Amino acid sequence: MRPRIRLAAPDDLEDLVALDEVCFGSSAWAEPSWQAEFDRLADDRVVLVADEGAAVGYVVLLVPAAAEDPVDLLRIAVAPAERRTGIGGQLMAAALARCAGRTVLLEVAAGNELAAALYRGFGFEEISRRRGYYAGGEDAVIMRWQEDHE
Repeated sequence: MRPRIRLAAPDDLEDLVALDEVCFGSSAWAEPSWQAEFDRLADDRVVLVADEGAAVGYVVLLVPAAAEDPVDLLRIAVAPAERRTGIGGQLMAAALARCAGRTVLLEVAAGNELAAALYRGFGFEEISRRRGYYAGGEDAVIMRWQEDHE
């Protein structure tokens, strides 16, 4: 069964907090951080959820009002048991469809090759690095997507 990709609703808060904790451990966003994302949905946040009766994945976008400003892909996650099933690709495709005509930026840990491969598959290109950005001194790779690179 393919999950339904939909906009997040306030009822998703508990599922997203739990999923984030499973996916990111000590780097997970606390419930107040997730609540802040929901509080800003009407302003500049888009949260998409992959739903199979419960959230099995999500993507969070920061979408500035000015069309010339880039969209930031803040977070994407898929439940460990659902990885390599295409859900991450479905979420990316849905997120990028919402960003038509805009540039999208993201950062990924240099050692997270699975995520980087997903992003490259959608046409993201490395544009810079933040040396030693993550705990343990790992670099952050900054990647950019522009619609004309699809």
